[in-house]
Amino acid sequence: MDKVITVSRQFGSGGREFGIKLAKELGIPFYDKDLISLAAEDSNLSAEFMKHYEESAPSIFSRTLYSYYQMPMTDQIYIAQSALIKKLAGQGPCVLIGRCSDVIVEDSVKIYIHAPLAKRVERKNEMGLGIPPEKMEEHVKATDKKRKKYYEYYTDQKWGRAENHHLCLDSGLVGVDGCVECALAYLKNIGK
Repeated sequence: MDKVITVSRQFGSGGREFGIKLAKELGIPFYDKDLISLAAEDSNLSAEFMKHYEESAPSIFSRTLYSYYQMPMTDQIYIAQSALIKKLAGQGPCVLIGRCSDVIVEDSVKIYIHAPLAKRVERKNEMGLGIPPEKMEEHVKATDKKRKKYYEYYTDQKWGRAENHHLCLDSGLVGVDGCVECALAYLKNIGK
């Protein structure tokens, strides 16, 4: 595989696990949350600060406040992560998770992992995140809402739309391993 693979995902769909397994199968690097610390190293922003604002679109208040003084922190973080994503993509094939990487790396193979809400809630409850089971559905929906807002703000595209991706996979139907198998078969046929 000589292409960068970008993975977008619904919260709880197993997109991160999918990316890890796919990268391992292909023998290429995997980048997700480590992008925060790497971007912090390349910029003047602290990793803790970046984690706090990561994948957040600026609020109306922060846009108004910062428009007079400086660029909002969320924009600074997006710019730092975008520069790092481009740098990593330029180094060769890898798997990049989220952070609008599917738009930032235009010639990537774009994969979207989704699953029914009930499956995503069940998956997250099994992970023992410390969130009461009766609150997990609310947490899953809130995280997706935050991701959607971030993605649409920075890309001007609709989040989760099939036409924005080359391959959309339902992990609720075939599981993460089934999604990896499907993606490997798809990737094997690119360029034929």
